[in-house]
Amino acid sequence: MRKIFVLIGVFFLASYFGAFDILAQGDAADGGGVLQTLKEKFIQGDWRFMILVLICLILGLAFCIERILTLNIATTNTDKLLANIDRHLADGDLEGAKEVAKSTPGPAASVLYEGLRNAPNGPDAVEKAIVSYGSVQMGLLEKGLVWISLFIAIAPMLGFMGTVIGMIQAFDRIEAVGDLSPSVVAGGIKVALLTTVFGLIVAIILQIFYNYIVSKIDGIVNKMEDASIGLVDIIARNNVFK
Repeated sequence: MRKIFVLIGVFFLASYFGAFDILAQGDAADGGGVLQTLKEKFIQGDWRFMILVLICLILGLAFCIERILTLNIATTNTDKLLANIDRHLADGDLEGAKEVAKSTPGPAASVLYEGLRNAPNGPDAVEKAIVSYGSVQMGLLEKGLVWISLFIAIAPMLGFMGTVIGMIQAFDRIEAVGDLSPSVVAGGIKVALLTTVFGLIVAIILQIFYNYIVSKIDGIVNKMEDASIGLVDIIARNNVFK
């Protein structure tokens, strides 16, 4: 998965520095376009802050895509899994039920396996194993979210910092020229506004992905909890507890 993460980062870097320029040139030949406009505005802004905002976007999207791929792999059909486990336990085949849970990918299957592994020790041992291992799986599902939150917070802050510096530059020009004409301050104000806009755009994009990831995690956790409750009932119904 780390290799996928690295490839995603390289892909976005190559896309910006290579394909983006090609597409922008194509738009320019056609009289301009969205990509060409974005490129021009990016260049017109203060490059020191624009590059940092771009890095936030690239890294943030890389973390988001890595989480989405991981969560999609972790999604399990718990109803089908519980039905298979129930069938094995009804035949008295505890080892077969454990093998079904072990061979199924996803956190729900891992939690169910821990519960089955502790089934001979009684219901209290099963519930304790489910709760303990469920907390571990929760931490794994939420891995990387703190970095996405960091980039969501940093991107607009970098934009606002560019805004402040742009305004300072505008006032420095006023002080140096001794004139308050629009042409003197327009450049600094334009830089200030562009850095803010790009910072907010990056934060909005990452926030949308973040909310989707959180909702995906909530769905997996709910299924995991329901499956855990169902497992205890299945074990009790098939008289597996000693």
